[in-house]
Amino acid sequence: MKLDAKTLDMLWHDAAAREERLRAIITERLTASPPPKIDDAVVATYFFAFRTMRLEKAVTEISYHATSGVKNPPPGSLLEQCSAKPAGVDAFDDTGRLGLLHVAFPLKMMLQPDGHLTSSDLLHTVAAAIIFDVYENQDSRFVALQIPDKVMRTFPGPAYGPQGIRRITQWPQHEPAFGTILKPTAGITPAEVGDLVEQIAQCPMFLFVKEDEDLYPNLDYSPVADRTRRAMAAIARSRNRGGKGLIFAPHISGSPHELLDTVSAVLDAGATGVMLSETFAGGAYRMIREATKRRANPPVIYGHNAGIGVKTRGIYREVIDLLARLDGMDMRQTSVVQAGPPFLLPYGMEWRASEGTLTKPLPGIAPTMIVRAGGLDQGNIGLNIADAEQRGLSADVLFLAGSAINSIKNAAGKYDPRLGAEAMTQAIDVHRSGELRGVGIAEHLKALIAVAERRQLKALREALRQRYPKDAA
Repeated sequence: MKLDAKTLDMLWHDAAAREERLRAIITERLTASPPPKIDDAVVATYFFAFRTMRLEKAVTEISYHATSGVKNPPPGSLLEQCSAKPAGVDAFDDTGRLGLLHVAFPLKMMLQPDGHLTSSDLLHTVAAAIIFDVYENQDSRFVALQIPDKVMRTFPGPAYGPQGIRRITQWPQHEPAFGTILKPTAGITPAEVGDLVEQIAQCPMFLFVKEDEDLYPNLDYSPVADRTRRAMAAIARSRNRGGKGLIFAPHISGSPHELLDTVSAVLDAGATGVMLSETFAGGAYRMIREATKRRANPPVIYGHNAGIGVKTRGIYREVIDLLARLDGMDMRQTSVVQAGPPFLLPYGMEWRASEGTLTKPLPGIAPTMIVRAGGLDQGNIGLNIADAEQRGLSADVLFLAGSAINSIKNAAGKYDPRLGAEAMTQAIDVHRSGELRGVGIAEHLKALIAVAERRQLKALREALRQRYPKDAA
């Protein structure tokens, strides 16, 4: 069946421009008029485009479907105390159907006897079907969440955060922190994991190494506990690290009933971190954080982004990251500064909002370490270090490179992580030299290639040739 031009135009519509503009408008409006903070309620802020209903009328429907199920609760009753209430409207046009809506969800309906609540219960209420699943809502976004400080303090937060991670690895504040990812990412045995980690451990530039999300824990040919034992033995054999530690985070996944058994197995095998995504297993970070908090050395929790785009189509990333941080996530991937279109989301305002949420002061909660990853390599590492320096985030960032370290080939045509690491070190030295200070993002790669040629930085020159064959030819 041949599709007509109008249909094809509709199918090819790129929503990115609208999303960027929408976020800019929402950010501007919330900066000018921030969401209210209420001591006895969490306040959720939404963007809505209703088909027929005005914004101020929507609170009644939200309250009915997401809280008490009563549209006119008796004044002063328990029902009224457990019903959502309006907390502000910012209409974008004269229809009154398009704009921001603040809704106060009472703590009375969800707070547990000791004064805490969970992120799962919060999302169950404030991101309910009435927000996303009814036809009347032509468009909807959950864009901000205000939690009273007294409730915020009941969350565990990260066990370590950037400062704790640097402390346990004896990593100086002034030194950039680097990590890498095991490659190949699947189809490898425990012996191969041990060999890969041994090569990485011999390089003193790394603070962190993790498995990939495509390497599953419970495989008959590659059980995660065995992989972990071999990895930790390889780290123990390494003596060329200048006294610095190396965190190893195996990938754990599975249904909730399997997760804690897997966590226990890898910790008993010596793991110092765990890596997982909770996109499809809500509450997993909190569960692991609570289950391991009495250990002498709880694991560093790396919150992987697998599947997060499913959620960010409706819930702003900074809301998701806020809850993950509260639940105990020590490390979270954001994205990479680079020339041209981004490889991964987030980018632009979303990226800055996410990193702000991970590092801003919160009552009783440590920050989460930002992980710059997803296309990080020798060609853009200088841009990323410079950005972190300019924003005062240097101590809070881990620079994570996978294929840029482990997929660089030597003269024999074999993958050589040492060559990749040497090339990365040379790129960092170029940044520190100041030779490219003032060079714009668009011109950075070309200028870096020229420096590598002029200074005869062989490893860097080879890595750039392999990563950017057209530019470095």
